[in-house]
Amino acid sequence: LEAVAALCDTAALAAAVVAYEPVWAIGTGETASPGQAQAMHTAIRAGLPEGGRSVRVLYGGSVNPGNAAQLFAQADVDGALVGGASLDATAFAAICCALAAAHGALTLRAGEGAGRDADQLRTPC
Repeated sequence: LEAVAALCDTAALAAAVVAYEPVWAIGTGETASPGQAQAMHTAIRAGLPEGGRSVRVLYGGSVNPGNAAQLFAQADVDGALVGGASLDATAFAAICCALAAAHGALTLRAGEGAGRDADQLRTPC
């Protein structure tokens, strides 16, 4: 991360998004504790210029409606890279609502296939 940051100018870093998932969580359904996620996100920011304040750092280890609010309550967890829970519109909407409650704003960036369940995501939080 530090090597990439050294090659980027301030504007490129300001537009960057870093997603972190613990290796042990990949494909396991296990999630880091909120404290573990916060500690790692703090370490990620420490490796970036100006403490990484302009960079969004997302957590990506099995985020679901049951753990999203606790993860988003951490100071350095800016959002989530949602995997399997994004396949269920109701679960995904609940995660989005948890983010909106924690940060007061919501930005959805959809990849391929976006829009299939867009109407279901209009449920108010």
